[in-house]
Amino acid sequence: MPTVSVKWQKELYPAVEIDTTQSPYVFKCQLYDLTGVPPERQKIMVKGGILKDDSDWSKLGIKEGQKLMMVGTADEIVKAPEKGPVFMEDLPEEEQVVAVGHSAGLFNLGNTCYMNSTMQCLHSVPELKSALIEYPQSGRSNDLDQSSHLLTVATRDLFNELDKNVKPVAPMQFWMVLRKKYPQFGQLHNGSFMQQDAEECWTQILYTLSQALRSPSTSANLDTVKELFGIDLVSRVHCAESGEESMETETVYSLKCHISHEVNHLHEGLKHGLKSELEKASPSLGHSTVYLKDSRINGLPKYLTIQFVRFFWKRESNQKAKILRKVDYPLELDIFDLCSDDLRKKLEAPRQMLRDEDGRKAGLKLKQKNTSSVDSDVKMSDAEGPSTGSGESSKATLGEGVASDKNVQLTGVYDLVAVLTHKGRSADSGHYVAWVKQENGKWIQFDDDNPIPQREEDITKLSGGGDWHMAYICMYKARTIPM
Repeated sequence: MPTVSVKWQKELYPAVEIDTTQSPYVFKCQLYDLTGVPPERQKIMVKGGILKDDSDWSKLGIKEGQKLMMVGTADEIVKAPEKGPVFMEDLPEEEQVVAVGHSAGLFNLGNTCYMNSTMQCLHSVPELKSALIEYPQSGRSNDLDQSSHLLTVATRDLFNELDKNVKPVAPMQFWMVLRKKYPQFGQLHNGSFMQQDAEECWTQILYTLSQALRSPSTSANLDTVKELFGIDLVSRVHCAESGEESMETETVYSLKCHISHEVNHLHEGLKHGLKSELEKASPSLGHSTVYLKDSRINGLPKYLTIQFVRFFWKRESNQKAKILRKVDYPLELDIFDLCSDDLRKKLEAPRQMLRDEDGRKAGLKLKQKNTSSVDSDVKMSDAEGPSTGSGESSKATLGEGVASDKNVQLTGVYDLVAVLTHKGRSADSGHYVAWVKQENGKWIQFDDDNPIPQREEDITKLSGGGDWHMAYICMYKARTIPM
């Protein structure tokens, strides 16, 4: 990779590396990080004129140590007058994020929408961000390989950048480290990076973080990722031919929604996903035979991840095909009937408390509505005070806070907080987008570098059935009650 210097206004940036395997647009994203000049405003002088986003590096004759000139105006925050109203654009970036109500988008670096949408969904988990903040720069243990450590640090830094900015972030460092750790995400086709599977990206990143965010203590080997996303399964494995039967336990990080002509709703697909057939050797029969595996959930996570199994290998065409069938999913998901008998018994008391709490909330809202209709002369501030207070109290009671996690109980009821969608008919192409619920309750569609507000009622319409965005991964947050 040649190293050049870039002159912009009075500044000189030495030793800027150009990765000639990537498009000039990626180089412009690097300069955006250095100068604050958005790629679309940059005019970089090269042989033959101005550098275009799709120029061919091999034809530009870039040499080691060459000085490039760049013209362009950086985004500047307008300075507010000493006295007068304070506008949002006058605030520091961190305060602008709070005012806007959502964090930054991510530049697409060349078919990286699968990575951008994955990171936006995981970024919405505050407990994961808290664990990453505590992760030391030097690494947590000697048995963690260097590439995993670097990916963990890059994840932490990228989340930090998203929280500090309202302008789009170029995830250059993260992408570089991700490709080094998992080379499959660096595959090229005709000189361009290939589209990849967002679910594979999600799984690999979580696996790396699970290795890095383990407690080093030998007395309590706390696995943060398992605590947040791990689903404990207990399975009955039965062979009809030999009569053999055994029980197995395992931890998975997502449930599968299998899609067939019988499946119209997420719940039906989950039931299908918990039943499977496997062929293995039978000790009593002395040959391979079919076993039936029937699984139940025996331990619930704080965040429930569900993958819609939409892609499958089509032998006749020798390629991945996509199932376009519409499968509805709810904003509120109750998985009580998918749990083991032991777990159901543990959930009965918390679920009753949750029903009582919901009943109190409904009664309180009805009382407030009747009160406001009778006393129409009450000042707006007085009327809003009790309403807002009760809402916050209910939210705290239902365990929304991070700090009180150890003092709450799960109920088996979950609320939708993120959806990762795929648009298109092929697994190796199309476009991925993240739809994420913010802390203020608003939904934002993160289409790479473009965050777009959305209505909650439109989120469940991403259920498939055509060429529009359809849910590929759903993430639900547990509804909890205090112990």
